[in-house]
Amino acid sequence: ERPREFLIQVLERVKAGRRAEGEYPFLMDEANVEAMFSLLDVLGQGSIRPAQYREALKTLGLSTEDLELEDDVEITLHEFKEGMKKKMLESWSV
Repeated sequence: ERPREFLIQVLERVKAGRRAEGEYPFLMDEANVEAMFSLLDVLGQGSIRPAQYREALKTLGLSTEDLELEDDVEITLHEFKEGMKKKMLESWSV
């Protein structure tokens, strides 16, 4: 409702996270990450391909440089969530 106040709170949490006085904020909650995964897993197989994972990261403006995934690997929802969380934390700490 109040975007300015929201951004101020997020930036304050980022500053606190950098000082190790709190956790970094997540702009996407678990439900958002699950929804993104379900959009990628259109057949409902429970996994996605590395190319889809890379595109999801790029869409969110997250780095894909250090990803070392073989093309035949399948990424589950749990792995997707963990990877997204890790990449978001990395992006805040830069």
